[in-house]
Amino acid sequence: MDSELLKKLSEITVEEQRILDGGKGIEQQLYSDNKTLVVDSRKFLNAGKTIRVRPHTRFIHFPAHRHNYVEMVYMCQGKLTNIINGTTITLRTGELLILGQKAVQEILPAGRDDIAVNFIILPEFFDQTLLMLGTENSLIKDFIIGCFRDSGSPVDFLYFRTAGILPVQNLLENLVWTIVNDTQNKHSINRITMGLLFLQLAEHADKIDAGRNSYEQEILIHVMQYIDENYKDGELSDLATELGCDFTWLSRMIRKMTGSTYTELLQKKRMDTACRLLSLTSMPVTDVSLAVGYDNFSYFHRLFRKMNGMSPRSWRCRELTVPKLNSDPK
Repeated sequence: MDSELLKKLSEITVEEQRILDGGKGIEQQLYSDNKTLVVDSRKFLNAGKTIRVRPHTRFIHFPAHRHNYVEMVYMCQGKLTNIINGTTITLRTGELLILGQKAVQEILPAGRDDIAVNFIILPEFFDQTLLMLGTENSLIKDFIIGCFRDSGSPVDFLYFRTAGILPVQNLLENLVWTIVNDTQNKHSINRITMGLLFLQLAEHADKIDAGRNSYEQEILIHVMQYIDENYKDGELSDLATELGCDFTWLSRMIRKMTGSTYTELLQKKRMDTACRLLSLTSMPVTDVSLAVGYDNFSYFHRLFRKMNGMSPRSWRCRELTVPKLNSDPK
């Protein structure tokens, strides 16, 4: 991270000085008016604002709490130990943690050289991100959509082991720098930068960790990764064997956690890939059908029309303005 930005984030705040002077416990009124400690976005965001960055308060233990907003915690330097839904996750330099409104978080004291930043984000800030993620199904997109629902997301948090991924680091630093320095046009810049960040994160599904927050959520991570990697011929029976699960139990669990059957999730992934191939390549429609796992072209044609409201050829004609590329479906 830029040395000047890190120096600015490392400065001792008024709250931290009070703690160093002997203050006992957090000042709850700084975070919430609720006795159950649901951290309130109104304590940090002025009217009309949807995002803010603030340095994480060091030197003190934060008891278990939730947020009525989406929180991203980015580790600029050092480490920070979180207990999420009872599971310990130690964030290290360059790693990212994203918490939904249902996640219960406890934080152990950080040292002077442990520099983390908290993004306070209202769900509506992610409208541009959802547009940029497009129609393709992913765990990240499902998580964001879940943040708009009262019932929440099937996964309470996402932990990204992204320390070695330069594009992710650059985008996160850009977000922090733009917000901290209150740059002109920062709202538009930040919405687009956040979308680019999530596109990069979606490309690194292997870096997402369920954090062992619950067995069911860990299973869901495996299911979504399996579909991403095996959408052409992946069978639920093979996945059940791989996970050591009963086939019927796994089928019911997928429906419970996502609201869709395994077959529906697989079809959605195949159709998303087919749409991308039709838009970005000149592959014949029959080859596209084979590429996404359908050797019965008539069935592929019927299913595509059912899910997209038009034939594959009509879809391609609609996308003629997009430059043609030679692209692999994966």
